[in-house]
Amino acid sequence: MDSYEHESAEGAAEPPDPAPRRAPGIAGLSPRFRVVAALALGVVAVAACAHLALVFLHVAPSNTLSKRHAGTVDDWIYPEFEQNWKLFAPNPLQQNIAVQVRAQVRTDGGDLVTTDWRDLSAEDGAAIRHSLLPSHTEQNELRRAWDFFTGSHDDDDDRPNGERGELSEQYLRRIAVDRLTPELVDRAGGRLLRVQLRSATTAVAAPKWSDETTDTQTYYRELPWWTV
Repeated sequence: MDSYEHESAEGAAEPPDPAPRRAPGIAGLSPRFRVVAALALGVVAVAACAHLALVFLHVAPSNTLSKRHAGTVDDWIYPEFEQNWKLFAPNPLQQNIAVQVRAQVRTDGGDLVTTDWRDLSAEDGAAIRHSLLPSHTEQNELRRAWDFFTGSHDDDDDRPNGERGELSEQYLRRIAVDRLTPELVDRAGGRLLRVQLRSATTAVAAPKWSDETTDTQTYYRELPWWTV
């Protein structure tokens, strides 16, 4: 019995060594992929620092550095990253401004059709209402584009004030075409020729307990037709 047990113990296979654990994160990658990951992180870090520096120069008081590189700062900031303080005192916004658009479309049959006005601001509001994670783009893209346009154009004849005015027109037109194309071109099969935008401005009514009277009539500002 003793010899049998001794032989069985000698013939038993030893348990295999546990597989080596991989180090977490980048350290667990192969050397080649670690280099690629390090380079990607470096590029992201440099881009983030450059963006923050340009935004800081844009919002900071005028200084020698911001004046010397004003063109570079403006090219990067406008129109997507513009900053302003209209939400705060002394003059917070007291109007509801809706941006609407209509288009002229050439149908497959050759007819020229002018669409009804489409309320883009109402569509953005519906897209974020009751949403736990509303889109920052849906909240601000159209509103900021209209603010950019009105801030760089004359109120009377909508003429642009320099290069920023021309850039704001291109930006607003690009948004309008992007919103209209899926319905008018992709699904209906037409060809988009021109677009026209307008704003519908309505003052916010005074609260019931206030003696202030407010003109709540809606006023429109129509822009000229723009060729796509």
